[in-house]
Amino acid sequence: MTSEEMQQFVVDLYAATGVGDWDKVSTMLTDDFVCSEADTLPMKGLYHGKNALRELYTKVMGMMDVAGLDVVETTVGKDHAVTILSFRFADPALDRAHLCELFRFRDGKVCEIKPYYYDPAPIVAACAAKAAAATA
Repeated sequence: MTSEEMQQFVVDLYAATGVGDWDKVSTMLTDDFVCSEADTLPMKGLYHGKNALRELYTKVMGMMDVAGLDVVETTVGKDHAVTILSFRFADPALDRAHLCELFRFRDGKVCEIKPYYYDPAPIVAACAAKAAAATA
């Protein structure tokens, strides 16, 4: 894939997950796709296969109220892309969560996504806020 194709692929993948087009998302992932969330996060763990992003997205959106995802920029290399982004939460009192996501490509599809959070505290706080609101 060219640099431009990888950048557009990432844009298209974010767009498809954002509207819940899981059929399209599954065509963009390899059969052995893996996404790994760090042990410091409430959604920690490995998510495998073509339905991994759907599983992770459903879990994350059930744990916190994300109001938006702001993509700053994507840069690409030989078979990788890295996107700088942040989560905005429905509660404006919560700090944004800043992260980079590493995408690894193989045969025209994504085979791995690995998010790197600058600080997991905003994610933990957003999950705690939603859990507290649910019990109130």
